[in-house]
Amino acid sequence: MNAVEIEAAVSELAEQPFDPAEFPFSFLAAFGNKDTALKRLRTGNNNASDVPDGVLQRNNIHIAVCAAGTVGKTLKALRESPATTKARAKFILATDGQTLEAEELASGETIACHYPDFPNHFGFFLPLAGISTIKEIKDNPIDVRATGRLNKLYVELRAQLEAAGENKTKLLNLRKRMARIRVFDPACGSGNFLVIAYKQMREIEAEINRRRGSRTWAAKFHSPTSGASSCATSRRRLRGWRSSSPSSSATCSIADRRMRWRSFCRWMRRTGSSAAMRCGWIG
Repeated sequence: MNAVEIEAAVSELAEQPFDPAEFPFSFLAAFGNKDTALKRLRTGNNNASDVPDGVLQRNNIHIAVCAAGTVGKTLKALRESPATTKARAKFILATDGQTLEAEELASGETIACHYPDFPNHFGFFLPLAGISTIKEIKDNPIDVRATGRLNKLYVELRAQLEAAGENKTKLLNLRKRMARIRVFDPACGSGNFLVIAYKQMREIEAEINRRRGSRTWAAKFHSPTSGASSCATSRRRLRGWRSSSPSSSATCSIADRRMRWRSFCRWMRRTGSSAAMRCGWIG
């Protein structure tokens, strides 16, 4: 599993009703543990935990679900547990379904949060899946979560496009739905997230127009700013998005990119593009 898949699995787990008996196994499954490994832990063959209601996976993590209000006490018990040391656990985790606390034992780094918010810290646990923790993921998990949602949206739109076939009414309804989609990039960095989001949706819209026999919207596209320096919004670069190369993408490295992207979004609203970038979340 990659980081995006893990984030999606962890988020799904947090959205489900809390099940004390199943949480340790569901948590481990979210980080890529196979059914056979989980089955051995369930039967107790590989579970050497010495903490009540604990699940200990050797060389990985010691988890315990506890009574309400005893998370801190339980985390201390996990830390001081001889079984934790003997099994060389990298992490300890305690939760009562209301709050969650965890610690990376080698570094002493800890997290503490409300249970529904623990997906925001999924990067902290990536070593459980054999993924070396990347600082950018730990510090900015929202980037990975946004990427996952964008991928999910793209797959959904593609599925609806295939289901529509050559039916012009269904194709028109799909294009209208795309006109209501909002993509929000709060970072205002390079703008690459918005570029990719636009490119993916633009490909789908172009295919809709082709099937309906409509004129391609890109032919009427012109830049809201002038000069070759506005690389993310220039006419040459935007037309380049029609390239068949999957690796072709526009990037922007100029100092005033934040202002340019805001101008770009306003301009796209005025032009009425179905794939317009507007302020809001993907929806």
